[in-house]
Amino acid sequence: MTYLLLSLVFLAVAAAVLVVALALAPDRARIVRRWWAPLLIAAVVVLALTAVFDNLMIGAGLMTYTDANISGARLGLVPLEDFTYPLAALVLLPALWLLTRRRGSTS
Repeated sequence: MTYLLLSLVFLAVAAAVLVVALALAPDRARIVRRWWAPLLIAAVVVLALTAVFDNLMIGAGLMTYTDANISGARLGLVPLEDFTYPLAALVLLPALWLLTRRRGSTS
């Protein structure tokens, strides 16, 4: 299995959980309106940190990738597939929060 396929599975699961969480949320329009900016800021920060620290770790030899298992597209030393895991987390964590919050909560 390639890293790209594995990454797409993670993203699909995270997206499915988000769809379910938003479908069950009675206040989904308010949630989307209120959360898009913080999630966008978090995405920029997390992806920038991923780019910097993954490049450092790969450059130091802490991680290696076989060319047969990656797409070949890279940002510096980092295969683009590495960026899908933080994106999946940015989708999944708010979705899990929505699913587990108390129904009377106003946040």
